[in-house]
Amino acid sequence: MFDLPLLSLVIWLPILGGIAVLLNGDNALTRPLSLIVSLFTLYASIGLYTGFDMTTHQMQFVEQMPWIAAFDINYHLGVDGFSMPLIILTAFSTVLVVIAGWEVIQDRVSQYMAAFLIMAGLMIAVFAALDAILFYVFFEAMLIPLFLVIGIWGGPNRVYATIKFFLYTFFGSVFLLIALLYLRHVSDSFAILDFHSVTLSMTEQIWLFLAFLIAFAVKVPMWPVHTWLPDAHVEAPTGGSVILAAITLKIGGYGLLRFALPITPDAAMTLDWLVISLSLIAVVYIGFVALVQSDLKKLIAYSSIAHMGFVTLGLFVIFGIFANSATGSGAVLAIEGAMVQMVSHGFIAAAMFLCVGVLYDRMHTREIAAYGGVINTMPIFAGFAVFFAMANAGLPGTSGFVGEFMVILAAFQANFWYAFLAATTLILGAAYSLWMVKRVVFGDVANEEVAALKDVNHREFFMLAVLALIVLGLGLWPAPLIDVMHSSVEHLLTQVLQSKL
Repeated sequence: MFDLPLLSLVIWLPILGGIAVLLNGDNALTRPLSLIVSLFTLYASIGLYTGFDMTTHQMQFVEQMPWIAAFDINYHLGVDGFSMPLIILTAFSTVLVVIAGWEVIQDRVSQYMAAFLIMAGLMIAVFAALDAILFYVFFEAMLIPLFLVIGIWGGPNRVYATIKFFLYTFFGSVFLLIALLYLRHVSDSFAILDFHSVTLSMTEQIWLFLAFLIAFAVKVPMWPVHTWLPDAHVEAPTGGSVILAAITLKIGGYGLLRFALPITPDAAMTLDWLVISLSLIAVVYIGFVALVQSDLKKLIAYSSIAHMGFVTLGLFVIFGIFANSATGSGAVLAIEGAMVQMVSHGFIAAAMFLCVGVLYDRMHTREIAAYGGVINTMPIFAGFAVFFAMANAGLPGTSGFVGEFMVILAAFQANFWYAFLAATTLILGAAYSLWMVKRVVFGDVANEEVAALKDVNHREFFMLAVLALIVLGLGLWPAPLIDVMHSSVEHLLTQVLQSKL
């Protein structure tokens, strides 16, 4: 298996499989074929983990061949400790989406499944690309199937949501393209790793950093460019919400790790106050916004923005740690905490949106007021819903606690108030998560519709049980994830400390 070009296999298998599903049309083979393609993609992606050398920061499974030779643009792929876990998360989430839509999607099934399979390959390619133009092409192309999923299978305001989503993301992408072309000009290369070693003045760094920040802040999304996300989540079908929360948001954090920090470290240090401020606003203010939501999906969407604030906080609090500590050991904790938070949030947010999907499939409403006493008619589902809500609130023993705790511990080494404000999420997260659970799950049966609800079927139980085991497993034993990224984190910090001026 490892003699194969594994990265190309993981990228092109779902893309070509998606095309095959599309050409096959809607028939009895559509769903099984989609599941087989997604499972083989997941199996191949696990090969990246089992064959990964955790002792080095060097790119692994590297593939390179000319693509557009006249402009020195190459088909250049590779993974390190940052990208590999996100690739596996993408492949796993795609399997979930196929299973989640197995019975629910009845119209244009082949198109629906094909969109997610193709999108999976494009997203994996974003994490694996080591050529700037290759990265940008996949970065833009992945939006097309997601745009179609929301626009075709979305809710009544899907057109508004898709246009808003497109405008925000396109706005950010323009700045990314300008930055990449400028780096090509000064480095005479499109290789992303060559960008890491180019010498830039402070003025160049600041302009490039701001371009990267705008491009990737929209994806995260950071406050105040976050408003597209709640609309997109509310209108998207369950599968679309799962991929949005689990993968699309992570591309923003990954972009800051791959581009902003190693290429413009001096500008990042100079403007770290800006990113930290925006991150803390997301953690605190958006937490209060989540508290007053009446729509289940909007509440979870705002919760995602707050939790992703920990990712950007962890990435940029490192400069304060270096300033206050002779060793800067807390910086490793901060970045590893940000990565753990990205992966953990992918599983927990996917689980919560799947829970909303289970309820919506039965009652066709996301309004919290329409529910109440669900535990009386759906006790198994209620158990999963409470568990994932507690994980979302950062309950110790779940993966939701690990990343946040690591970032808060690291933030203490930079500034007490950073840590204090970040820690308010433990209160706010518990408040909006438990307030939602109290109104939806507990109490007396609210109405006849709730009284008629049937508990989860085997398909739904399988999805939620697997996610519960992963969330619990990473919460109790996060070492397999942290060990993978450790060498890459230490190398990134070395790059950040080496001034480009």
